[in-house]
Amino acid sequence: MRKVYADHAATTPVHPAVREAMLRNMTEDWGNPSSIHAFGRAARKAVEIAREQVAQLIGARPQEIFFTSGATESDNWALRGVAYANRSRGNHIVTTSLEHHAILDCCHELEREGFSVTYLPVQPGSGRVDPDALAAAVRDDTLLVSVMAVNNEIGTVQDVPALLRAVKGKNPQTLFHTDAVQACGAMPVDVNAWGIDLLSLTAHKIYGPKGCGALFIRRGGFRFTPVTFGGGQERKLRAGTENVPGIAGFGKAAELARLELVERVAHMQALRDRFIAGVLSLPGVHLNGDPVHRHPGNVNISVDGADGEALLLSLDMKGIGASSGSACTSGSIEPSHVLVAIGCSTEQAHGSLRFSFGRTNAVEDIDYVLEVLPDILRRLRSLTPSTPG
Repeated sequence: MRKVYADHAATTPVHPAVREAMLRNMTEDWGNPSSIHAFGRAARKAVEIAREQVAQLIGARPQEIFFTSGATESDNWALRGVAYANRSRGNHIVTTSLEHHAILDCCHELEREGFSVTYLPVQPGSGRVDPDALAAAVRDDTLLVSVMAVNNEIGTVQDVPALLRAVKGKNPQTLFHTDAVQACGAMPVDVNAWGIDLLSLTAHKIYGPKGCGALFIRRGGFRFTPVTFGGGQERKLRAGTENVPGIAGFGKAAELARLELVERVAHMQALRDRFIAGVLSLPGVHLNGDPVHRHPGNVNISVDGADGEALLLSLDMKGIGASSGSACTSGSIEPSHVLVAIGCSTEQAHGSLRFSFGRTNAVEDIDYVLEVLPDILRRLRSLTPSTPG
């Protein structure tokens, strides 16, 4: 039985060159980077090389890169760092109904602390954010706008520069943050060309290790609160001994993502388009998200007459790893908030699947999934004969 990993949006396999960089750090440059002796200096050098590699991936300066434990921390820190440091100027935050829970749950907590949050609806079907609607939501007391560059579930790509112009045109003092976790390594990302103030990214989405991320904070111009206290690491904004092996791996993954971007994007897009053409030829299958402005490796579908979890388990039995559009919350199955936000019914959301392809996939993987999927659909739909089959 063929094994097909089609869940790269969840995490990616560590690149062999990344693994080598991490192993070298653990076995040779294993000192504490805060130590002044040779062992510490070697570790510090590894951290600073990685900082430059990550900065180059997004067009930033190395001193604007702050390493974190991952994208969730980066997202939380972006919101809290701005909100707490600038509360005397305002208490309003704008985000969208499409964001990752790392943003949405943090916003809910900030609301409990007295901040005001606007959750902007997105365009039905595509999930894109209307710049005019975003500008209308910005107020005089708006501290921060946070809109993700690429949605992790449906792959919709936002026009970040247009959104930023809309925000700054309404209130030049409002800061702009984007969660670029799915964008980095899948499209050109340039913080200066975009003009943004803060950006979150993580290693394990670009063939790096889990547990290591970064937050870009534009140097100068605004106040920002540290995330932890107790040491001088990360220029006194994030205390704690650095995860040097993870950071070294992150740096190497960022370097490879930058150098191989064109090749990787072309490869993913060819696989994605082949799969979309095949899967949409099946009855009762619908594409979710923008069909044009889309992550090169993302295919999110809704299937009439079949439950997403049942589809996922059936695919797993055939050696195929994908994701469902439903998440188990407090013992009950809740539909994806992203699919609900773009106008999908509860039934459509429960019948959704996300396939996300990457550098390790081949054309044969696509053809294998398309070969086994029709039989799976027929079997599951046999329980509800009125559905397309």
